[in-house]
Amino acid sequence: MITDTLDFRLPPELEATEPPEAHGIPRDHVRLMVSYYATDRIVHARFDDLPNFLNPGDVVVINTSGTMNAALNATRDDGTQLELHLSTQLSGNTWVVELRLPSDKSTKPFYDARPNETLTLPGGASITLNSPYRRQHHDHSPNRLWWSTLHLPIKLNDYLTRYGFPIRYSYVPKQWSLDYYQLAYATQIGSAEMPSAGRPFTPELITRLVARGIQIVPLLLHAGVASLEKHEPPYDEFYRVPSETARIVNAAKAEGKRVIAIGTTVVRALETVADAEGIVWAGEGWTDLVVTPQRGVRIANGMLTGFHEPRASHLALLTALAGHQHIQLAYAEALQEKYLWHEFGDSHLILAR
Repeated sequence: MITDTLDFRLPPELEATEPPEAHGIPRDHVRLMVSYYATDRIVHARFDDLPNFLNPGDVVVINTSGTMNAALNATRDDGTQLELHLSTQLSGNTWVVELRLPSDKSTKPFYDARPNETLTLPGGASITLNSPYRRQHHDHSPNRLWWSTLHLPIKLNDYLTRYGFPIRYSYVPKQWSLDYYQLAYATQIGSAEMPSAGRPFTPELITRLVARGIQIVPLLLHAGVASLEKHEPPYDEFYRVPSETARIVNAAKAEGKRVIAIGTTVVRALETVADAEGIVWAGEGWTDLVVTPQRGVRIANGMLTGFHEPRASHLALLTALAGHQHIQLAYAEALQEKYLWHEFGDSHLILAR
């Protein structure tokens, strides 16, 4: 599944190490590369130019999941200091979590935890690691993720507000507050990591899109933790696709209008509820779907995304939409033009024509 055929060297200077606001640049002033996979045409613009590339009647599908303060300091019985990442809430106080070991710049995966081990968390909280999280194709991989039971003295949101902080990786050397990881249209907190394709949207830009006759419809998919070290495919995540969103998307497709997904999470949710004929149905639950070039994309014919790491599993989804040759061409252009990578970086709008 991993697209190791789309490998490249990402120069360190193209890694966005802090939000654009740190340099006095508004969110919607990051750069925007628009690539057309039917013709391989590429246009360079700024994100607030987005309305110019969309047409009245286009449907833009957004993920309204908000970002949690999902990282917590944790201590083992022997005094080892770890960083715990809350990834996916299964029910009540049952979670899938990731353990990481602090390093000089950030953290790295920690593989030496034991079943039934209890870690101490700040403020009188604790978490018990019940058993390793296993997935069908990774049964022999080290235990990075755990089924666990979280014990909190106060409500979850209050606890995370007081003691938690956003997940970050080594390319972001400084800790930024949750405001920098929150989307303008977030309605329900639940993502361990920001659904970052939507980060550059501002209320003003959304108003301009609506005024242009572009329909914006919501769905929900709570994004879990990524694995930048192993490039693992995404695992089970909670989604909800409302009936009105399904109706509007189906009508747009029937009328030959474009359906543009804001991020890989939106594509995953739409594909989960789509049947073999390309009809979207309302639904909610847990999705283990991995979108690959072999499976293809049935619903969206356009996508807004960031720039993904070499060999990242998200590249398989981009290739499923636009084809390997086009994504390879677009990424070569992005490298040449020095676009910025990662959640605080620039944006890539992929359209057919």
